[in-house]
Amino acid sequence: MPTSNAKKSRILTGIQPSGDMQLGNYLGAVKHWVMNQDIQTNFIPVVDLHSITVKQDPEELSRNTLSLVAMLIACGVDPEKSTLFIQSHISAHAVLSWILNCTTPVGWLERMIQYKEKSHNQERVSTGLLTYPILMAADILIYDADEVPVGEDQKQHVELTRDIAERFNNLYGETFVLPKAVVPKVGARVMGLDNPSLKMSKSYAHIRGHAISMLDDPKEIDRSIKRAVTDSFNEICFSSDKERAGVNNLLGIYQVITGKTFTEVENDFNDARGYGDLKSRVSEVVISEIEPIQKRYHELINNSPELESLIQKGDDLAKQYADPKLDVVLGKVGLHRNGHSGV
Repeated sequence: MPTSNAKKSRILTGIQPSGDMQLGNYLGAVKHWVMNQDIQTNFIPVVDLHSITVKQDPEELSRNTLSLVAMLIACGVDPEKSTLFIQSHISAHAVLSWILNCTTPVGWLERMIQYKEKSHNQERVSTGLLTYPILMAADILIYDADEVPVGEDQKQHVELTRDIAERFNNLYGETFVLPKAVVPKVGARVMGLDNPSLKMSKSYAHIRGHAISMLDDPKEIDRSIKRAVTDSFNEICFSSDKERAGVNNLLGIYQVITGKTFTEVENDFNDARGYGDLKSRVSEVVISEIEPIQKRYHELINNSPELESLIQKGDDLAKQYADPKLDVVLGKVGLHRNGHSGV
């Protein structure tokens, strides 16, 4: 069978609208979605429903949601190739989540590590925090996703999704694909510039010098990289030594952006005079990568009709997949939609 006719893997990867996208998000995930959108079927929901498991400022959440869609498109997510949409616009996610709530044992949810961590020492936690993984399962299962790229901290939730799908299949007959968690190897963990033992994260973005925002101006990017933690070895090469994590992180950023091999990256710095040269060159490639993204982002965010049109396009495409699947599920459990059982 010709390769062009082979079934593309369906990939589901959600992203929360919780502030400006960081360089770590872009290099660790988004850049790879863009690179692979010709060879796989991408479903990319902006998961605004997940955001409200903790209290949000409504205006800020709405603004962040639109900003994230614009940033994803600016980064190269092509609405003609990837299904990019806003989760809350697709009602099938919430309906399926409720159905899965009714078939999932509470004990499974209470074992989730993230729930234990976030609820620790809290007098009250929302039901949404407990059932968050079920909504995540609905996000995945409604599109029959084969793979879910995640960090190590989310693997347990994808494993729970498999258990939920398998239980439903056993109760009502074969319905859902069992998805597989995939942890990307290259660029999966861009570390903090100030502390290379911590993943570059929005959670620490308030700490000066920790992260680079995709909306930082070139001078701020350069300052952040120039302040990055290194070591006293003054040797520019990849290393598994924890003491060399800062240099390793800078080289990793350079590698993911340039697409070069480990050897090619190290060869690029054969003539470097020290860590000052390393930081200058990393700064140059980061700024060169980000500047056209920022330009496209500002075009979109300042052109409401174009952005709204692209959002509507993604929502419509997502519904073409989600609604028929939900009809099937409703029929399996004995509920009816639009006069059809879905059986």
